[in-house]
Amino acid sequence: MNQAELDHLESASWRDYLELCKPAVVVVMIVTSLVGMFLAVPGMVPLEVLVLGNLGIALCAASAATVNHLVDRRIDLKMARTLDRPIAQGRVGPTQALLFAAVLGGGGMAILLVFINALTAWLTFASLLGYAVIYTIFLKRATPQNIVIGGLAGAAPPLLGWTAVTGEIHPYALLLVLIVFAWTPPHFWALALHRKDEYAKAEVPMLPVTHGDRYTKLHILLYTVLMLIVTLLPWLSGMSGWLYLLGAVLLGAGFLYWAVKLLVSEQAGLGMTTFKYSIVYLLALFAIMLLDHHLVESKAYFFSLERQRPL
Repeated sequence: MNQAELDHLESASWRDYLELCKPAVVVVMIVTSLVGMFLAVPGMVPLEVLVLGNLGIALCAASAATVNHLVDRRIDLKMARTLDRPIAQGRVGPTQALLFAAVLGGGGMAILLVFINALTAWLTFASLLGYAVIYTIFLKRATPQNIVIGGLAGAAPPLLGWTAVTGEIHPYALLLVLIVFAWTPPHFWALALHRKDEYAKAEVPMLPVTHGDRYTKLHILLYTVLMLIVTLLPWLSGMSGWLYLLGAVLLGAGFLYWAVKLLVSEQAGLGMTTFKYSIVYLLALFAIMLLDHHLVESKAYFFSLERQRPL
């Protein structure tokens, strides 16, 4: 480590290292992982799995986020949203960032391998590679469909939560992955519309840059319709009940409203409004799915007690 890197190390604060982890993104991932855990079993998730499983997943996600900061440090300098990131501004040097990512990823993998199960550990590792290497290094700069192809890595947490509890891949867990996968393009393209000029300046081939606003808005609408169809599958498959169906339809109608408005209106700021709604949408959808799951279980438990009651 040279003197310049030592100077970086001295100037970096804990807030800089926290920012490298993209905590807001990791929180959303852990929420979806928690939903996967609670949907996998009746009743309460074992405390050790609940705490250590999500800790391991979070550390690996933070490791991937740090690699993203490292790889994108030159792009970050060209975008107002990312201009002040720690590595871009030199508060954290590349060597420190790489070591930090290795410690986070290694720690997360060790926790999952030792305390959870190997399936969850290797699926998490595959997700880490998918985001940090396949998406960040290759797809992001190669194709305007980058977020569609690379979105699978970000859709993995519900599956990871499920396998952390059960040790197996279940079709219902894959349904949760499919929901997040279908949600990702309209969610991210709405932000890309808002940040189109910055992506163009950074020479990142996001869909609005390569194909224009109108084409992107149309694809946001089409993917929103696809997402709404996908969100009906938990009800159609018997995974969820009527409460979930009602929530999915109402929340989906809200998403569809913003997607249509985005297509037909030139009002400034609609891209960011749609992006913000998409985050609320996903969290609310999974919360309702979880509530539906436990209400159904509570009803089943109540009926079982009624059957056992002596005449």
